[in-house]
Order: sequence, then structure tokens, then C-alpha cells
Amino acid sequence: MGIFKQKITWIGMLIVLVVLVVFGAAMMGSVLGTKPKDVPVALVTLDQSVNIPTGGSLAVGEMLKQKLMENDQLPISWTIVSSEEEARAGIDNREYYGAMILPADLSAGIASLAGPSPKPATVQIIVSEGSNSQAATLVKQSLGQAMKLTGAELSKSMLVQIGEKTQQVTVAAAQALLSPINVQEETVHTVGTNNAAGNAPGLLTQIMWMGSLVTALILFIAGGNAMKAGASRLSSISMQPAAGVVIVGIASGFLVWMASSWYGMELAQAWDTWLFLWLVGATFYMLQSALLNWIGMPAMGILVLLMFFSMPLLNMAPEFLSQTSHDWIYSWTPLRFAAVGMREVMYFGGLDAVSSNAYMLWYIGGGFLLILLAASFKREKEVLSQAALQNSY
Repeated sequence: MGIFKQKITWIGMLIVLVVLVVFGAAMMGSVLGTKPKDVPVALVTLDQSVNIPTGGSLAVGEMLKQKLMENDQLPISWTIVSSEEEARAGIDNREYYGAMILPADLSAGIASLAGPSPKPATVQIIVSEGSNSQAATLVKQSLGQAMKLTGAELSKSMLVQIGEKTQQVTVAAAQALLSPINVQEETVHTVGTNNAAGNAPGLLTQIMWMGSLVTALILFIAGGNAMKAGASRLSSISMQPAAGVVIVGIASGFLVWMASSWYGMELAQAWDTWLFLWLVGATFYMLQSALLNWIGMPAMGILVLLMFFSMPLLNMAPEFLSQTSHDWIYSWTPLRFAAVGMREVMYFGGLDAVSSNAYMLWYIGGGFLLILLAASFKREKEVLSQAALQNSY
């Protein structure tokens, strides 16, 4: 039992608990208990009201619009747009995860259920799989369920009207009343085969982070060895970004080839994917190399923690995150800009579709490049201390 009298035992236990808390927060705190809210969806109401034989008019589109917008159970934030073309343009620009189109003949279709030639109405649901598969599934299921419940209400209402008018229901009308609203689903910006259900951009980002980190570590050690051999600190550090960009360029090309050739990942924009992944890798490298050259090997702990805290968020829609995760991690982590930019390149048309995420990566990479080069002018005392620490590893 002497082992329990050793201080290192209790210190070690405390360290284990701290590690569990930190990595538990990184891996579970960001994703467990998440609840989607305010998922942006466009709503297009083209329906024209019709007069019914019993008097009055029927405006199913307006009724559906009101019901959808007043339904607090739907985790959706509606945006009213004037046309299907406008809704599709918003989806292409990543403003919405989907859209619901209420056609011009919606009310006419419902009214026909009481006539001799019933014809169920059709509404259209469009979802963007490339924006986020999880959000697309939520939109499809939520709107489909809402239409099912609304259809049941309309069936009951039409049965009452038909019963009051004729006291009987034809076979054709009965069949139409079973499903008064047909839902036509369309998926745009599909993710293709072997794309991890649309999570491939996040996976490539994580792998590239690790590849860039290994590159930064190797060149940092090589730079230190060069200085020991007599090279100046300025030349040793200034060569690191040049060599790093070349290495991550080759690595990113190999990663794209490996994903496609070895694992069958469908890449509609393979060339553009490689170029953007090169930018991602170069940005990561500049950040990692700058921290290593200023802090030394302890920077590895910071970089590993940054990766673990960021990873769970990369494949989630921001509307699914808690406010804490969104504000404290998602809003600033460079891995987020890389993953979202990769999604735009892979699923929305290549480099032409990249939005501000590419600019953010350029700014981050350029900023840390300057910080890296500034490490050339560290005081000699700090350099010697860092070298001693590096040798201890």
C-alpha cells in the first residue's frame, strides 16, 4: 500500500481527472445535448385562391403559410421569398438549407377533391445536402411531417363539406382524401458517393491539420539543428515557411488522390479541391510553425487541444450548436473556415463558389507568417532557453 503514500500517485490522479475534464469538454461538451434552432428555410407562396360551390373562397396556400410560421415546434426560421428562382438562388448562396414551394394550383387541387375529378395538390420541398446533411435531413423530415398533419386536417374538413353537400363520397374522392397533399422532394448540391454522408470536408480538414502539424514540427526541429550547425537564426526560420508550403502542397495533392483512388471518394471538383486544400494546409502550417518557433515544444499541447475542441464542430450546422460552443469555439477556430470553405468547393461548384472563408484563411496564414518571421529576432537568451527545452524532448 506504500504506493498510496507517494505524492506522485495523488498528483497523477488529479492530472487524470483534469485530462478527462478537458477532453470531455472538447469531445462531448460541444455536441451532446445540442438542439437545432432557427434553421433558415425559404418559403414561396404562389397559390391562387379559388371559389368553392358552397360559397366563399379557399386559400390553402395562405393557410399553410400561417400554420407553418406559427408552429413553434418546428426548429425553422422562415424567410418569405417571391419566387422559386429566388429561393434556389438563396440555396446556392448558402443562405438557406432548403425551401418549400406552395404552387399556384394548390387551392385548386384541394377544391377538386369535392368534385367529380379529384386531383391531389402537390407541394415541393427542396433541400441542400451539400450545405449540411444533418440540417438537410432535419428540414426534409420536419416539413414532411408538417405536411402530413396539415393534409389530415384538410381531409377532415373536405369530408365534412362533401358530406354536407352529397351525403356520399365517391371512390376516387376517398382515395384522393387519403393523401390530399402530395409532397415532391428534391435534393440539390448532392454530396456524391463515399463522402461520409457529406462529412468529407471536415474529415479532409482534420487530416490536413495533422499533416501540417507534423510538417511544422519536423521543420522546427530541422531549423534548430541548422542553427546548432552554425546557420543564422534568420535564414533557418525564413526557410521554414518556404519549405512548409511546398511540403503541404505535395501532401494535399496526395491526400486528394488517396481519398479518390484508395477510398473511392467522389470528387466532382478534384483540381479545385486540391488547390483549396493546399491553402488550408499552408494556413495551418503557418499558425503551427509560428507557435512552435515562439513557444517551443509546449505549443504542441495548445495545437492538439485546438484540434480536439474544433473537431466535433466541423460537420455540424451552426444552428445546431449551443450558444457557448458557437461563441467560444466555432466563431473563431481556423478549422471552421477551412471545413466550410472545403464544403463550398466540393459541393457548390469549385473555387468560384468559395465565399469569405478563403479570405479568412489568407488573412490567418499571412498574419501568422509575419509572426513566424518575427521569431527570427527573438533575444538570444530566449533562443537558448527554447533550444534547451527542445533538447529535453
